[in-house]
Amino acid sequence: MRPNSLAAALGAAALAAAVIAAPAFAAERWNIDKSHAHISFQADHLGFSVVQGQFREFDGDIMFDPENIEATEVSFTVQAASVDTFWPKRDEHIRSADFLNVAEHPTITFVSTGVEKTGDDTATITGDLTMIGETREVSFEATLNKLGPSPFNPDQTIAGFVIEGVITRADFGMTYGGDAFAARIPVRVDLEISPANPS
Repeated sequence: MRPNSLAAALGAAALAAAVIAAPAFAAERWNIDKSHAHISFQADHLGFSVVQGQFREFDGDIMFDPENIEATEVSFTVQAASVDTFWPKRDEHIRSADFLNVAEHPTITFVSTGVEKTGDDTATITGDLTMIGETREVSFEATLNKLGPSPFNPDQTIAGFVIEGVITRADFGMTYGGDAFAARIPVRVDLEISPANPS
């Protein structure tokens, strides 16, 4: 075999070996079980108490591979007007231009840009959060609660997560009340998902 032919053959073999050894990014679409999903937040009130809140209307698009968590892709759209702090007058104020300004910015969106595995059952999800017309990079910590077949349907696989992070509202131009009104807002997402096309 000529030197050039030998080099070409070795190069082809190396390329084939690299392809075989490379991880397969086989993330597939998983659906959210809305009956077991919840987006909640906390807001400090002048240091005297903590207001509990939630968003009632949201949807998400999730590409997930349990064998390769870093191939996961996540996007969420939250209807800002669905905010609920269990006090209607306060909710009206939160929907106003002082806070979420839902008339001009009806949705809050999050689109992941990367997922980093940090432990056997944990990962950091980084992405772009858009709220009140401002987009900032934020990170959330995800913990896998459980992955396995449904006890009611063994053919259905379920994955359950807790996803938590902290949002600094001034980063999005929400400065009403200054630091006295919840400068940093803890956010929590409880989530169950299952494959859109179960095998």
